[in-house]
This record gives sequence, structure tokens and C-alpha cells, in this order.
Amino acid sequence: MRTHQLNKPRKLYRRENTTTRHHSSNPGAEYRWERNRKKVCDELLATRETMHSEQKRGRDYTPLFYFLIKQIGQPWDDIFSEVCGRLDTTEPVFWLVALHEHQQQDLVRIGESSFYPGLFVDENGILQQVNPSISGKDVVVTCRCCTHTYMGEPVPSMD
Repeated sequence: MRTHQLNKPRKLYRRENTTTRHHSSNPGAEYRWERNRKKVCDELLATRETMHSEQKRGRDYTPLFYFLIKQIGQPWDDIFSEVCGRLDTTEPVFWLVALHEHQQQDLVRIGESSFYPGLFVDENGILQQVNPSISGKDVVVTCRCCTHTYMGEPVPSMD
């Protein structure tokens, strides 16, 4: 490993393998069928869009969620400034962290079957867990075909 890479902070997201066979991460509509039409009016030329997508597909933010859970009890401003430098966008931070009281949740569901404890910023600017007594036993397993997890640990289904 090169020396300049050792001092660089690690990213708080991973790229998922989206090139595997039969993998689809919400591919969206095919723009190629809309572009390059021969019968486009001159007035519509200015409203045409680029082919670049606005969605960021293939991102796994599990390292971010673990980092935020480890930082419970620390000042939010310090945590957020560090996270901003290590992420591509700050949107996933607020999937887990509630800034307002009406947004607080005990359990936060990320994806189909991954659960994490809800976090919030208290009036002193400290990152706190919404319900510290919550555990993997509180996760409701909705189907038996999926492996439900709470903070990365599989949750057994209740039969």
C-alpha cells in the first residue's frame, strides 16, 4: 500500500457489485429510447436532458451506520463535520439521525430487512439513542424468506 493512502480517512460507504448477473438496483427508465429522435421540434431542444442519472446506485452505507452508533454521546457538530468529509452525500446520515422530535423512531428500517436503532440530537447538541433499551428481540419479522438483521446480527424468526 502506498504511503499517501495510509493517511487518508476511510470512506463511510462501500460500492456494491452491480455488475453481477441478474442484479437490478432500480434501473429506471431507458433514456436511450427517448434520445436522438429525428422528429424533435426546435422548441423542445432546450428542454432535453443529459443522459447522466441523478441516482447513486450501488452504495452500501453500513459503515456509516456503525460509525454513527459508535459515536453516541459525542457532540453532533464534530461527528457531522467528520462524516461530511468521508461521504459522497449527507442524505444517508438523516436516515438514522433525527434532528426534530417528530422524526424520532425507536427502530429504523434500512432496505428490506436491516434494522438499526434510531438516533437523535438532543438540546445540548449531543448524539443520543432514541430508546436505549431496544434490542434485536423488538424487531418484528414480517416474512420467513428474508434474513432480518439488527445491527448486522441475524434476528431469529418467531414460530
